[in-house]
Amino acid sequence: MKKSEDNRVVIGVSGSIAAYKACEVLRGLSQEGVETRVVLTPNASRFVTPLTMGTLSGNPVYQDPYDPNVWEMAHLSLASWARLIVIVPATADLIARLAWGGAGGLLEGLVLAARSPVAVCPAMDAAMWEHPATRENVAKLSKFGYRIWGPVKGPLASGRTGMGRLLEPDEIVSRALAALRPKNPAARRPSSARAIPGDIAEPGAARGQAAPLASGR
Repeated sequence: MKKSEDNRVVIGVSGSIAAYKACEVLRGLSQEGVETRVVLTPNASRFVTPLTMGTLSGNPVYQDPYDPNVWEMAHLSLASWARLIVIVPATADLIARLAWGGAGGLLEGLVLAARSPVAVCPAMDAAMWEHPATRENVAKLSKFGYRIWGPVKGPLASGRTGMGRLLEPDEIVSRALAALRPKNPAARRPSSARAIPGDIAEPGAARGQAAPLASGR
């Protein structure tokens, strides 16, 4: 893929043990000629360092919305710059804050100000994923038009096996590339009235099918 204004992705990383996989996503996108910027939540920097993410992206890493070294207002300038925002991984806490429209952190403010597509890649323990509150929050994000990529069933950090594992990095890269070059240009912008088949993964759901989000624990 040739570098152009259409190949700009902001990677948002929240505080999860799966945060290291964001490095693989970043590397995969860069190898495809995608220009990237990274936003770390405060807890994300406990798992991956700004130095690592900055080296992989070749660009500054953003953490503090009040950093005087960040040009303009970071959440607004990044929102205008991005053609796609991918949050990988998205914790249950971040999903909850996005669902109620919080803007207390740089990443939440960026998502709230964005007019480009937003993809959320959940990662958490199965019990947290299956909780009715999480199910309701994910359903709300889907209603907003955000794309829900994963999770999948597999080994979890707790040692258990279940739903909540982050989608594999190469699959996230593949979906991001497809989102950057949609057959239908209208797909670039989120719409609360548009369902996006294949962007919601559930136990037993095949790719290309949207699965129900109403079920709880």
